[in-house]
Amino acid sequence: MQNQQALVIFSGGQDSTTCLIQAIQTYGRENVQTITFQYGQRHAVELERARWIAQDLGVKQTVLDLSLMQQITHNALMDETATIETASDGLPNTFVDGRNALFLLYAAIYAKGQGIRHIIAGVCETDFSGYPDCRDVFVKSMNVTLNLAMDYAFQIHTPLMYLTKAQTWALADEMGALDYIREQTHTCYNGIVGGCHECPSCVLRERGLAEYLESKKAV
Repeated sequence: MQNQQALVIFSGGQDSTTCLIQAIQTYGRENVQTITFQYGQRHAVELERARWIAQDLGVKQTVLDLSLMQQITHNALMDETATIETASDGLPNTFVDGRNALFLLYAAIYAKGQGIRHIIAGVCETDFSGYPDCRDVFVKSMNVTLNLAMDYAFQIHTPLMYLTKAQTWALADEMGALDYIREQTHTCYNGIVGGCHECPSCVLRERGLAEYLESKKAV
C-alpha cells in the first residue's frame, strides 16, 4: 500500500499493538501514525506503555485528553474505588458508554486533517467482553456516518474483528512480534503491571495465550 497512510487507534494494549505492528508492515513505518486517548481510565499505565511503544517503533503518537467523559458517565473502568464485576447479562461494568464512538469520531477528525483515509482499530467481537461498540455492525455504521459527516472517504479497518484471542496471538507470532507484545503491552483493567490475572481483560489475554501456546505444542 505504497503512498497510503494509516492512523492506528492505539492504547498500548495487546490488540492495538498487534494492529500497529501489522500496519507498519503493511503501509511502511513512515506512513503510520497513532492516536491515543486519555479518558480517566484507571489503568493509566497503558498510556505509559503506549508512549514507550510508539517511540520504540518509531511512529508518531498524538495523545488527546477526553477526560470530560468522567463528567457524564460512570463505570468501573474510570472509578478506582469500584469493584470490577460482570452483570447477569454478561456485560462487565467496565463498559464505557460511547467510548469507541468518540474514539472513532476524534480519530477521523484528526485523520482528515492529516490527509489520512485509513483508520485502524483493534476491536473484536469474537473473543471479547461483550461490549456492544466492539461489534462489526457498529464499526460499519460509524464508517458510513463519518463519511457522510465529513464528506470524506474514510476506511475503518478492524483486522482482529473475527479472530479469537488465540488467533490474535498467532498473528503476532507470524509477524515475529509475540514476545514483544507479551512483554511490552499492558491490558489489565486494574492497572497492575504484569496483570492481576482476574479482570475480564487479563482473563481473555491469558486464556488466549495459553490456548495458542498449547496449539503450537500439538503441531
